[in-house]
Amino acid sequence: MTTSIFFALLGFAFVATVTPGPNNLMLMAAGANFGFRRAIPHMTGIVIGVTVLTFLVGAGLMALFDAFPALGIVLKVASTTYLLWLAAKIASAKPAASNQKSVGPMTLVEAAAFQWINPKTWAMTLSAITLYAPSYSLSWVAVIAVVFAAVCFPAISVWTWLGTLMDKWLSSPLRIRTFNITMALLLIASLYPVLTMEI
Repeated sequence: MTTSIFFALLGFAFVATVTPGPNNLMLMAAGANFGFRRAIPHMTGIVIGVTVLTFLVGAGLMALFDAFPALGIVLKVASTTYLLWLAAKIASAKPAASNQKSVGPMTLVEAAAFQWINPKTWAMTLSAITLYAPSYSLSWVAVIAVVFAAVCFPAISVWTWLGTLMDKWLSSPLRIRTFNITMALLLIASLYPVLTMEI
């Protein structure tokens, strides 16, 4: 892997993890409701889940999509359906009562496991392997996984931090409703790369 390709991969991984998606929307909500410190296990779980999924896709799971192209269609349909469902849930979410705030954000294990059903994680992982390790070389796959591990936490922590800034602003029911609808529309917009990616 040349230096120019490595820096291109670095940019791809950062943009892929910092742009809106289920992880970042949930982290913004976690930051607003529970604060940055309590969301650290959630963020750490995302990093672990993304890194493991990236490596396993490159180490063999990608070959399944090559051998059985119909799996790509199944993944697209499942991802699209899930994203639309999640967007509807976010748009229609009601303000949480004060006694509900003790539930807490996702745990490390929950956040890591969520990556296996997160369509954005699948989309960015499959794209990264296709672009930067088309021969499925384990050394290149390992580099991609390490790069995602390195850039993921700083990228997603921005969303948690933004959530902490919005805590007081979201005290109004109208603002919460506006925020939820905006997040839902951004989530729907994130369908574009899922629908256009080639698996």
